[in-house]
Amino acid sequence: MDIQAILFDKDGTLFDFYATWGIWAKTLLLDEAGGDAELAARMGDAIGYDIRTGTFAPDSMVIFDTPPDIAAALLPFFDGETVQSLTDRLNTAAAQVPMVEATPLIPLLLELQARGLKLGVATNDGEAPARAHLEASGISGMFDFIVGSDSGFGGKPEAGMMQAFADHIGMAGERIAMVGDSVHDLVAGRAAGMVPVAVLTGVAGQGELAPHADVVLPDIGHLPAWLG
Repeated sequence: MDIQAILFDKDGTLFDFYATWGIWAKTLLLDEAGGDAELAARMGDAIGYDIRTGTFAPDSMVIFDTPPDIAAALLPFFDGETVQSLTDRLNTAAAQVPMVEATPLIPLLLELQARGLKLGVATNDGEAPARAHLEASGISGMFDFIVGSDSGFGGKPEAGMMQAFADHIGMAGERIAMVGDSVHDLVAGRAAGMVPVAVLTGVAGQGELAPHADVVLPDIGHLPAWLG
């Protein structure tokens, strides 16, 4: 194995999924429902989030899908909105979410850079909120490439974003580790010829991720040891 670059998923990988998006989902739904807990619960059901228990379904749209997909699912609850206008609202709200790092990111990324590794981010989130999250954590300038589902390369599990990163850095897929917390991440990485690496800081567990990954790590802080 000769890994020379790492492409990270964002939510559930760089940032702890539940600590970040669980709070966001509950706050957003209650706010949009005007405090009506029953309405908020129905909205949560539409996107795979149980507002009563604060948990996401394993196949929740918030985990896998793009902002327009989530907007389309929520659209019946919003009079006078379109998928595009609601997507814009969701992206604006998402950009303001305080992110909880899965592990201290600056020292980790500095260590990976010191090894000569190229770094990138590929997320099914929109590019603008993704950049806002990375900027707020002081790490946006540490990546050679940042791409979202609305950047023109499609979304995961398709391999378009992965191939765009490989093309950008001029490197073959087998030299790149795709690190993510969902099957979508791993399938997309594998399709691009990359080495799929799973982490357990999202919703999916070891049993779900292991069949699709070359290795399953507790979190990205274990990458330096895995790289050797």
